[in-house]
Amino acid sequence: MDDGGGSLIGALTGGFMFIIWIGVYVYCALAFMAIATKTGTENPWMAWIPILNLWLMIQIAQKEAWWIILFFVPIVGIIISVIVMMAIAERVGKPSWWGVLMIVPVVGLIVPGYLAWG
Repeated sequence: MDDGGGSLIGALTGGFMFIIWIGVYVYCALAFMAIATKTGTENPWMAWIPILNLWLMIQIAQKEAWWIILFFVPIVGIIISVIVMMAIAERVGKPSWWGVLMIVPVVGLIVPGYLAWG
């Protein structure tokens, strides 16, 4: 039984998805770095490091430090991310409803870039 074709397709698909994931990560890190710079938030380099990028978002939104815990609570994390993104949108002079768009599957990818460079 030869499964070489299925393995190759799986490897190519996995590799393609990994490249897409890296691209989205770099895009979001650049966007949040630009937002941090635009708002005068210290340490914009934290956008590149997982978990620290959440801390940076909380600092940009000017929320309390303990809010970082809420990001890791199931369901609550989604609500908190929307609230934080709404506050970030207001900090950069955009309408707060842009933060709500983060939960819309494809549109959510546009929001960080719009807030950073729009």
